[in-house]
Amino acid sequence: MKRNAQDISLSTRRISRRALLLGGAQMGFGALLLGRMRHLQVDQADEFLLLAEENRIKVRLIAPGRGIIYDRNGVELADNEQIYRVSMIREDADDVDAVITRLRGLVKLDEEVLQRALREMDRRPHQAVTLADRLSWEELSTIAVNVPAMQGITPEVGLSRVYPLGADYAHVVGYVGRVSERDIADAEEPDPLLQTPQFQIGKLGVERQLEGTLRGKAGARRVEQNAAGRIMRELGRTESTSGGDVQLTIDAGLQNFTQARLGNESASAVVMDVRNGDVLAAVSSPSYDPNKFVTGISVPDYAELRDNNHRPLHNKIVQGLYPPGSTFKMVTLLAGLESGVITPNDTFYCPGHTTVSNRRFHCWKRAGHGWVDAAKSLRESCDVYYYELAQKAGIDNISKMARKLGLGTQFDLEMTSVSQGLIPDRDWKRRIKGEEWVVGDSLNVSIGQGFVLASPLQLAVMTARIASGLEVSPRLVRTIDGVAQASGVKGPLDLPRSWLDRARDGMYQVVNARGGTAGRSKFDMGGLKWAGKTGTSQVRNITAAERARGVSRNEDLPWERRDHALFVGYAPYDDPKYSVSVVIEHGGGGSTAAAPVARDVMLYALSGGVPPLDAYPSDQRGAAEERLSALSLNPAVVRQAGTSEA
Repeated sequence: MKRNAQDISLSTRRISRRALLLGGAQMGFGALLLGRMRHLQVDQADEFLLLAEENRIKVRLIAPGRGIIYDRNGVELADNEQIYRVSMIREDADDVDAVITRLRGLVKLDEEVLQRALREMDRRPHQAVTLADRLSWEELSTIAVNVPAMQGITPEVGLSRVYPLGADYAHVVGYVGRVSERDIADAEEPDPLLQTPQFQIGKLGVERQLEGTLRGKAGARRVEQNAAGRIMRELGRTESTSGGDVQLTIDAGLQNFTQARLGNESASAVVMDVRNGDVLAAVSSPSYDPNKFVTGISVPDYAELRDNNHRPLHNKIVQGLYPPGSTFKMVTLLAGLESGVITPNDTFYCPGHTTVSNRRFHCWKRAGHGWVDAAKSLRESCDVYYYELAQKAGIDNISKMARKLGLGTQFDLEMTSVSQGLIPDRDWKRRIKGEEWVVGDSLNVSIGQGFVLASPLQLAVMTARIASGLEVSPRLVRTIDGVAQASGVKGPLDLPRSWLDRARDGMYQVVNARGGTAGRSKFDMGGLKWAGKTGTSQVRNITAAERARGVSRNEDLPWERRDHALFVGYAPYDDPKYSVSVVIEHGGGGSTAAAPVARDVMLYALSGGVPPLDAYPSDQRGAAEERLSALSLNPAVVRQAGTSEA
């Protein structure tokens, strides 16, 4: 049908209006786009340029060198060694599986380490994660040549902790290990260094307690990388600050000798300088190689340590708590003198037992010691003397004296899990046991049994205070970055010298007088003599049924049921320099097991090297020579007599 002129005109006008509307909308949209483009390209140009630069430029942390730990004579106890490793950033790799497959063709990858790294990359895709470390130079070079074909892979040179003297310092220096999620969570102010691949943090001992000093501060470098993630050039660098060096009070030669002398015993020994509190040796035996923990100990190696009944992982120096046995008797004696219930010349009669509330408390010598004064009570270790004294002095005075001599004290030492020990009193038993204190409790405590517990470190402190008359506390760190640390001496001990002399005289007779319980462990080195006290810590009683079966001696019992052997001593007697404590778990008698070890250790400290044979009684020199020559000493630290700076 033909359209007339009027219809054509109307249609034309409609089309024109629609075209105008559509054109206007298009122009408006175009203007909006132009305005947005101007805003992005002109107004926000600097911001987007910065974003582009950040995508091209990466900031990498530079881990600092960890501070070195030395002994008192400058022997390195903890050092850093250079290692080669390869790391990967997940977000920089297009195909992780393909990259790892190619890497496998270049170097051998530990499957356990690799799986752990993959899990870590899932959690932190933007962080570098180590795939392999301790590579050889040839392996690192091979990887570096092939880096352009492996996006996200970075070959690196780093530092790792190493302990040159191995097991000698496992319980003192401790060790470092990889940062765990718990380490990060426990950090009050998270350090970016903790996110660095394979970064090591102190886990035990001095390494942990002085982590803030040893760690240092991170540096940073700005690098330019291409689209494949390959670093093209370094744009800038801020160097890291190495951690502070730490010098301990320990003498490496004495430490090594003591470790060797304890051998395979489950034992501990501590040597202190009574004049300033310096800990010269602190050994827990058996020990372990801390180097195995640095990169992660294997399951079989850890199981072997964990299941050993001699507990090599346990730090017996400060964590081991034992009834001190007769080494506690000096405490009871001084408590009696301070409370005024006895005078230095008072005596008690020992018929072999004391009866309290229809219960008989036996002396170790069933026939008794007869009339006993203070010196004889220590020399022959009479129990009845202290039973009688405890009834007069009471537990409150005994506990007070024990704390004055350093027992029951948690010392501020740069070791982990330092125990407080236990010095019981009436309030403690009421609070913990829900029972009232009875006289029998006091009798047990008076001879170092019952509830009282002490560590080898505390026993060394107790002996040092008695020997020096000073309120001396243990000091483990000598200097930090060359700055001397405070002495362990707070001032004179609040005890009259005449009372201390009474205890010292009894300790002298223990070793040097006829009838002394440690008479076989005397020495005479150029006129120098020493003093000490034996102790036997009862682990359990031999029952009537066991006696009926013929089990009457400690040696007849299984090892883990035998008594602990203890000895404390100091030397020289007339001018004290060093104190020593030795605890041998399930070793039996203190006179036969602990005293001979303490003598050898003390002679090393006094002579500055392996003890000279002429320091021993003539009839013992053959055995001493055989014993000393059989020790496995480290020639790098052991010295001959007369060269120590301790």
